[in-house]
Amino acid sequence: DVELADSVSMAMLLVMETLTPTERAVFVLRDVFDLGYEEIAEAVEKSPAAVRQIAHRARAHVAARRPRGVVSRTETQNALDAFQRAVETGDLQGLLDILSPDVVLMGDGGGIKQAVLRPVVGADKVARLLVGGLIRVAAPSMGPAQVNAYPALILRLDGELDTVITLRIDDGLITGLYAVRNPEKLSRMERETALRR
Repeated sequence: DVELADSVSMAMLLVMETLTPTERAVFVLRDVFDLGYEEIAEAVEKSPAAVRQIAHRARAHVAARRPRGVVSRTETQNALDAFQRAVETGDLQGLLDILSPDVVLMGDGGGIKQAVLRPVVGADKVARLLVGGLIRVAAPSMGPAQVNAYPALILRLDGELDTVITLRIDDGLITGLYAVRNPEKLSRMERETALRR
């Protein structure tokens, strides 16, 4: 159950999004479904030797970006508070101070609400996007929460749930942000869902 939960965690999704489409396909087919290199090579139209290299590179990338350990409650709260304060005030330097240099921001609008279409990588790009309006649109009210065991901010516009941003924190810095605006997913925010196989 722990492995299943980890395999669908935000952290793993963020790491997977930083792989190229071919690396992601090879990694999933090899490391999750345990397919042979020859089979994968056929599927991705590469040689088996190339697929071995891609698998090795993807595995190393995933291992390097996995969470490094358990983050203390105090460290989590400090990072969440600093992030919220910087976003609410539009403090670009405050965001740069709390974001990891290789932070990844992903968005999910479900094709209904505006969201970033591709992962945004790098503290400068993410901070400028946040300060430039991704979160500060119409001065939403924000509140801290815990979502899927991750620290999060709940953003409301005119009292209505608009966005949920979950944060991944490593070594006191935010390494991943996942902004959900998809109304289908947000409709489930008020109730807990049990993880089932």
